[in-house]
Amino acid sequence: MNASSPSRDQARERREPRGFAAMDPERQREIARKGGRAAHRSGNAHQFDSEEAREAGRKGGEVVSQDRRHMARIGARGGEARGANRRQQAHAADHGEGGESTPEPDDTGGMPSARHH
Repeated sequence: MNASSPSRDQARERREPRGFAAMDPERQREIARKGGRAAHRSGNAHQFDSEEAREAGRKGGEVVSQDRRHMARIGARGGEARGANRRQQAHAADHGEGGESTPEPDDTGGMPSARHH
């Protein structure tokens, strides 16, 4: 490598977008549309129906849930959020602050469903 060319580390630190990312968003959409049409014409495009999408999501969830460290981190974040909400609600109750409360995450770290337990 000669002295005037950037090292690999310097090139990796580059922040300005290049290639497709540097294009005008409308030009990106135009290229993407052409690619989608070409894929449909060639028979390589596939549109998931709701059953296929459900199955793909289930398989992805199984794979993710096998990573015990990842699941532990998710659980810890949910517990922290739940505790923070409880502390905030207790503080508001102690100080006579009314108003609407925000929903707290359920035990999985997501938002609660519409059904009541």
